[in-house]
Amino acid sequence: MADVRVPEEAAPGGATPGEAAPGEAASFPEDRLTEAVNVRVPPPQAGWGWFRWAWRQLTSMRTALVLLFLLALGAIPGSLLPQQGADPAGVQDYFASHPALAPWFNRLGLFNVFASPWFAAIYLLLFASLVGCVVPRTFRLAGSARTPPPRAPRKLTRLPRSASYTVALPPEEAVATAAAMFGGKRFRLRHPAADGGQPEYWLAAEKGYLREAGNLLFHLALLGVLVSIALGGLFGYKADKLLVEGSSFADTQSQLDEFHPGRLVSGTDLAPFSITLDKFSASYYTSGASAGEPSSFDARIMYTASPGTPAKPYDLRINNPLNVDSTKVYLIGHGYAPVFTVTDAAGKEVYDAPTVFVPQNTGTLLSDGVIKVGSAKPDQLGFIGVFVPTAEVSDGVLGSSWPAPNDPAVSLIGYAGNLGQSSGIPQSVYQLDTTAMTKITAQPFLLQPGQSYTLPDGQGKITFTGYKQWVSLAVTYDPGQAPALVCGILALAGLLLSFLVRRRRVFVRAEAAGGGSLVTVGGLARTDASGGFEDEFAGLVSQLRAEQEGKATAHMKTAHMKTAHMKTAHTTTQPERDARVR
Repeated sequence: MADVRVPEEAAPGGATPGEAAPGEAASFPEDRLTEAVNVRVPPPQAGWGWFRWAWRQLTSMRTALVLLFLLALGAIPGSLLPQQGADPAGVQDYFASHPALAPWFNRLGLFNVFASPWFAAIYLLLFASLVGCVVPRTFRLAGSARTPPPRAPRKLTRLPRSASYTVALPPEEAVATAAAMFGGKRFRLRHPAADGGQPEYWLAAEKGYLREAGNLLFHLALLGVLVSIALGGLFGYKADKLLVEGSSFADTQSQLDEFHPGRLVSGTDLAPFSITLDKFSASYYTSGASAGEPSSFDARIMYTASPGTPAKPYDLRINNPLNVDSTKVYLIGHGYAPVFTVTDAAGKEVYDAPTVFVPQNTGTLLSDGVIKVGSAKPDQLGFIGVFVPTAEVSDGVLGSSWPAPNDPAVSLIGYAGNLGQSSGIPQSVYQLDTTAMTKITAQPFLLQPGQSYTLPDGQGKITFTGYKQWVSLAVTYDPGQAPALVCGILALAGLLLSFLVRRRRVFVRAEAAGGGSLVTVGGLARTDASGGFEDEFAGLVSQLRAEQEGKATAHMKTAHMKTAHMKTAHTTTQPERDARVR
């Protein structure tokens, strides 16, 4: 509670500061300030005024809302269209599927929305608009926090809520009782100054400053969210890594499959951890409506936080990422890598490794892939294949009936010739360029684990020795993630404060009337869209009147006791007084 006494100054027209003009109810100065700010100012003719006019337009609430809408609108193509940073293969497929439309989208930067100049311009303008709006408002709020309530208007009956009653108390005691009650309810108070003139008995009480604080907190938190997003975009990075059972990788740019750094991130800024995948296991529902769907994924890994430190085990699961030095590693996918051994025409073993096959059916994990044997002689060898975890032949077509490896098999077609790996043109490891190759097997051949197939014309042999499983890992470092979460929670708290707290003022005036006082109480709320101030005001008036009447009753009892005591003293006889003296 702040009990403030300030000197009163004369205002134009004979009214005192904070008092409403005749015929006008007392209002909040902030409302008039808002009205003044929202007045449309015509653009200046020339000079420095153009900059001030542009700054006012940029920092207006209308402009901030428009920019926020444009930012949300600009993010839509970034969610619907494939993006260069996240899915470059998808961008190439879109160009192939839409040869007329894709070049126009590319000119507009729709395949790289979040790094495009127009998106950055909207983002920076919104940031500047919020800064220009929030910073001055912060100083205004700090100033209003020290400003006492305005003096009570002379005509409280003109306020939206008012009540009058008489009480058997002198005006000064009636106002003092009101001050004690409102002070106990944590209202900010203001009394008339003692200037030696005609005494006035009134009280101004105000409450609900948290509403403005909540509004300001929301804007500051929104600004913090933008700063957090910028922090993540500048200093964060994202990377992907496909890891086969038994293999390892270090968090270096050269060993990552895809690396998307922030604007100020280089390869030397990555966390120096390493991971080895020991084993991956998956379980599936065997009955019911969810039959065939995964019930759990478990990647058992060993990791070291930095070179030279001891390795630690960890079970990497969905929604249970590994956190190393503020960098998180997520398990986002898995599949099969059949293991093949290939010998060339000279009988030399030229290939022995697991080969990643990419799932084409996520329900059964039917996968396809290619095998490139560039060291085979005299001709290089290539194979296009389909892997099925649980083989099932229907109408002569090989398929998979279950995602678990209950009966694994692979179907292959062989090619011989030039793989084109030395042409200088980048190739996908999941596609085989057969332009300079000849098909050497007329029909696909089926292999199960341990089986071999001899290529025609003595060009070699391929053996399907088994399979391993692989996992797809997402490595992310986002220093703005935690601040964005905190700012989001603060923004929600600010909204709740601004919606639930009402800024309200209550005024009390007391004037001498007969043997007591005529008490007039008036009140108004800045915003009361949800209602409730009428009941609160009625409750305050009832409590105030009860306390004042109780105090008047206590005064009357004290006066009666004094009067009775004086009468008793006057009716005492002389012998009784003598006896008391003796």
